[in-house]
Amino acid sequence: MTWVTTMSDRSAPATAGVEPVRAEGSALEVLRVATKLGLTSFGGPIAHLGYFHDEYVRRRKWLDEQDYADLVALCQFAPGPTSSKVGFSLGLLRAGYLGGLAAWAGFTLPSALLLLLFSYGAAVLSGRVGTGLLHGLKLVAVAIVAQAVWGMARTLCPDRERASIAGVAALIVLLSASAFSQLAAILFGAMAGAWLCRDTGQIRTEHPAIKVSRRAGVAALAVFFGLLFGLPLLRAITTSQAVAMIEAFYRSGALVFGGGHVVLPLLREAVVAPGWVSDDAFLAGYGAAQAVPGPLFTFATYLGAVMTPEPNGVAGAALGLVAIFLPGLLLHLGTLPFWESFRRRPGTQAVMRGINAGVVGLLAAALYSPIWTSAVQGPKDFAVALVGFVLLVAWKAPPVIVVAVSAMAGAALALR
Repeated sequence: MTWVTTMSDRSAPATAGVEPVRAEGSALEVLRVATKLGLTSFGGPIAHLGYFHDEYVRRRKWLDEQDYADLVALCQFAPGPTSSKVGFSLGLLRAGYLGGLAAWAGFTLPSALLLLLFSYGAAVLSGRVGTGLLHGLKLVAVAIVAQAVWGMARTLCPDRERASIAGVAALIVLLSASAFSQLAAILFGAMAGAWLCRDTGQIRTEHPAIKVSRRAGVAALAVFFGLLFGLPLLRAITTSQAVAMIEAFYRSGALVFGGGHVVLPLLREAVVAPGWVSDDAFLAGYGAAQAVPGPLFTFATYLGAVMTPEPNGVAGAALGLVAIFLPGLLLHLGTLPFWESFRRRPGTQAVMRGINAGVVGLLAAALYSPIWTSAVQGPKDFAVALVGFVLLVAWKAPPVIVVAVSAMAGAALALR
């Protein structure tokens, strides 16, 4: 059984860009692909979107460019870790609820296990070689995100209206110091799309089916709000440290918009202020979280493990990990079935074309800051990033090969 998607640039003939795609897959297939991404996706949430684009859109064609951009835009709007929600949705789309769980587990558990090991003192990256490896991994992110911007801009900004929206969205992010600048860029794209993009594409009638019923969506929203308001009450009437810990991590995950870095002040207030974790231990764990692939939210694994009051260790790590991811995933599940019907309307699709262009601008801005500015420190760094970009775009090399080449190049440069 197949479903058909169509590309967003309608200037081509009607048959161009129409590809049959397998509608069904297995949870084991999703787990295998997501685990590979969980082991190799360095560089933070924006870079993760680039890795996902390369693996799921360009290589495996599980969905097309516009459906992917629609999904990214939706995940940017609501609280929670954007890249994790995108990965969860892709697994859900491919293999139902088990596929969503497999996508989350495969992408999340590698970094969670590494941070758990670090909490017991197994710091594996140190010295000149370790520093060089980390720097090489940052350069991978430059190549990956540049490739994503290149591919998505060609598809999602094929005319001057959408190219202009992308440019202004990038300026909003680059020129603003606000934590909500990414959301502002998406909102600008929505308003500009409603005005400028009504005649820039045909109406899409085919979308990959979202395997979440309205009843399940309402149930997920009920659980989300029930825990958001119920856990503080339960914490107030009980002396359980486990309840206090779950409430602190759940609240942090429920109130953060944008990338994982935004959650850091919330987590610091949640665990350092009451004396559960020392400031030095918090900063050391944050540094380790930068060194591992996967989502930054797995920092909660480390914090749960090193807490002074029990539960800590493996039990604390597991509680912290589940509690911080749960609200974002529940809220996302709750909005998916309504989003599916909402985005089929013609006016909505004009808005979405503007939002998609805004997403391209957001990625372009992130390519410069923080990815480029923190990784490329001279001509040699640029050369490593350029080699990675050429390998990805011209030679169609798997990202894992580019990760290995860039990491070794970073280590070699550090030894010179």
